Amino acid sequence: MLLLLVIVGGIGYLLFGQQRDRPATNWTTLQGKQQQLADLKGNVVLVNFWATTCTGCMAEMPKLVALQQRLQSQPYKTLAVAMSYDDRARIDHYVARTGLPFIVTHDTTDQISEAFGDIQLTPTSFLLDKEGRIIQRYVGEPDMATLEAKIRSLI
Repeated sequence: MLLLLVIVGGIGYLLFGQQRDRPATNWTTLQGKQQQLADLKGNVVLVNFWATTCTGCMAEMPKLVALQQRLQSQPYKTLAVAMSYDDRARIDHYVARTGLPFIVTHDTTDQISEAFGDIQLTPTSFLLDKEGRIIQRYVGEPDMATLEAKIRSLI
């Protein structure tokens, strides 16, 4: 598989020469609902790994909220995966304070992180097409205009 690392404006992007299938993973939302990635088929999905202790994540999150709101009538979903080391009370407080319009889960067992390649750095995001194939991986905050254009091209 061809793998190309491109640095744009200090932000690293890993571009895959081939699309990868959706990792088989499931989770429980903060509200207690059981879900899996297969449930989101038919939507373009951004899987965002984040933590309340990550300053980059906290800077990125309002931009992801605005993106989700702009695309709310489209087949697009954001899955926000809080890292296992994050404190559940802090996660709940942040979600309640900001009203995140996403699917939010706390990856307490690292199962989701491992399914996506053992995520170590946050924020890290994966863009999946409507069939669940990984189209792109973003380490760090992506350029939001470029991300939105990519999402719209996949919708």
